[in-house]
Amino acid sequence: MAYFEANESVFKKCYHDVEGTLQTIAQRYIGASPAHPFVYRLFNKDGFARIHDYRYDMNFQERWENMRIGEFVYAWAKLWSDQPVELNFGISCYSPVHIYVNGERVFASNISDEMAPERKNVFRAQMNKGWNEFVLQFENTANGCGGVFGTGSYKNFPLHFICPTQERDGQEGWIYSEPTSVDAEQLLAEGLMETDGLVKWLPNHSWNEEARQSGVFTRLFGAEPGRTAIAWTRARSGIAGQLSKWLGKHDGSLTVYVNGKEVYSAQNSAEFQIDIPLDFGDHDIVVRSTCTGGEWGFTMQPAVEGHAVSLVAPFSVEGLDDHWLYLGSFEQASVPEPEGIQLLNRVYDDGRGGTYWRADRPNTWVRPYLENTLFAKWNYPLGVTLYGLIQTGAALNRKDYIDYVRRHVEQSASFDEYSLWDGKQYGAAGVNNQLAFIDSLDDCGSFGATMLAALDYGKIEGAEKVAARIADYITHVQDRLPNGALYRVRGSVDFMKDTLWCDDLYMSIPFLYRYSAYAQDASYMDDAANQILLYKKYLYMPEQQIMSHIYDFKTNRPTLIPWGRGNGWVLFSLAELLGALPEKHEKREALLAFYRELCEGFLQLQGINGLWHQVLTDPASYEETSCTSMFMYAFAKGIQNGWLLEPEAYVQAVMKGWTGLTKISIDKFGNIYGVCRGSGYSFSGRYYKDELPWLLNDTHGIGIVMLAGVEVMKVQQHLKAGTA
Repeated sequence: MAYFEANESVFKKCYHDVEGTLQTIAQRYIGASPAHPFVYRLFNKDGFARIHDYRYDMNFQERWENMRIGEFVYAWAKLWSDQPVELNFGISCYSPVHIYVNGERVFASNISDEMAPERKNVFRAQMNKGWNEFVLQFENTANGCGGVFGTGSYKNFPLHFICPTQERDGQEGWIYSEPTSVDAEQLLAEGLMETDGLVKWLPNHSWNEEARQSGVFTRLFGAEPGRTAIAWTRARSGIAGQLSKWLGKHDGSLTVYVNGKEVYSAQNSAEFQIDIPLDFGDHDIVVRSTCTGGEWGFTMQPAVEGHAVSLVAPFSVEGLDDHWLYLGSFEQASVPEPEGIQLLNRVYDDGRGGTYWRADRPNTWVRPYLENTLFAKWNYPLGVTLYGLIQTGAALNRKDYIDYVRRHVEQSASFDEYSLWDGKQYGAAGVNNQLAFIDSLDDCGSFGATMLAALDYGKIEGAEKVAARIADYITHVQDRLPNGALYRVRGSVDFMKDTLWCDDLYMSIPFLYRYSAYAQDASYMDDAANQILLYKKYLYMPEQQIMSHIYDFKTNRPTLIPWGRGNGWVLFSLAELLGALPEKHEKREALLAFYRELCEGFLQLQGINGLWHQVLTDPASYEETSCTSMFMYAFAKGIQNGWLLEPEAYVQAVMKGWTGLTKISIDKFGNIYGVCRGSGYSFSGRYYKDELPWLLNDTHGIGIVMLAGVEVMKVQQHLKAGTA
């Protein structure tokens, strides 16, 4: 099949220029995935917590003990989509549930759903480009009221919803109604609104009169004598070299810092006036106050606020209509210094489990969220994507590619400790959803290996602790068979339980051998070597010299389906390991022999256009890009390192494969075609052939194509050197 018209191929632009093709791919990817930071949003803790699969637990009988049978409660939120797309959602029902998206009912529970609240019902709903409005109607019964709702695919799409009203615009989470007899049709017909609508919406987002009359620190932190709190804002000056007059008053002691320098301090309550020199630009204003008993708070602002001096939030927080943020409260020994509060990935030690920034609203906190499609996301396909990009940067002497990868990795790794805390506080972390809740090799090994590779180019904040946590998970937590083979006891669906996947060699081997060098501990290298040979026992098909995708311990047999990318992961991982394994390692000869056997088997199955097929033994299945790239990569490694006894045929295969990729799978804009989407498994080849379609620019393939191209360049250089 043709993925695009031949004249649109990158081959037509770059011909046999491998470097030009690699630059085209790399620059398209970086341009489509800009290095945006996390988004910070307010979150009201009186709303709904999430469970580990990122769905919101909406149990209304716990909130409304006196609700009458037959009354309704509504939950209302909105969800952004960058493009029209159909998404999976999951609902578990405590009672009858109707779900409306953009005014149309997309789900209605049945009696079976309502009697099985532990069951997650997955359904699909169409999203429009832009904001999409969700309204959930729950009916109260004697058995319960509410449900657990959210994403149906939390590993890949950990959706978070946004408050839908102008009054709370930008806050994460749902608002919900008091119990009402108003039915959904009437509510939707009237037009949803927070103020002056048919129902009252909660949680409260404004202070009551008593709280408003108290000091800001009192209403946020109580009035415990000896505790200290911090407030932070920024003064934006539009004029250079001006002296700005500020007025204020405080209850309790108060110290004011400007850009880390103390400008005012008083131990007792007072009114004050200070002159602050401000150059053009932004200036950090930090207030530190200690409660002395009774009222506790402060006010402070420029005497004249306008174009010359304005107050802005110290960092962008969606949903914040104030310019002050607050932190505390602290024991005296643990109060952070003014210059230390700008580390937004830091959990602050309050002696009570840690704390973070909050707003002057009831129980309302600041949280970071990942809202980029790819950048700063941590998952296994991006692990290999970024590995390809960093190796391309090294091969082409493009420091900007390497820096991009390091920035992506560091944005994830540096928030690891925060995300673990965030997940405990709120049920599911707003960033690092897979890293913060590791429960499989997919969650850690691939990206962790790339993180270790990126350390070759300089220190990465948080990487050391993350790497140690991953090593501990793989070694001591991940399930293993009695012989030590890594396998899957659990799965996202029941049929994936008790299986061994050839994919998991890539989810473990590259990390293990890299961590062995990083930690100077040979046991990790030994584990990596053992895994290859253990997997051979379960998955190798010697007649064809290729691998079955899965061994299923429920039926105690392999599937005997040679899925292309699954086989690619095996040979790719084996080639990576051989490149790092000591020459005198006791398993080296066995691994090298296995590598040669597999290469012989795969060589026989290369297609007429140079690509391998989605099902390796079925030429009628589509030409698949990611497995092609991995076979080429591993062949190229063998050519350069002398692992192949008769390398000439493999040289031809590599060059034929690269020409095929540039003509068939890569267009002139650097888009990658023909990459199989993420898979489940089956004992039927038709599943892989007909139910696992290819996707455009799927991250399972972009980096692997770049890695293949890098090795093609090296083979060319190797052959030239050999003839010189």
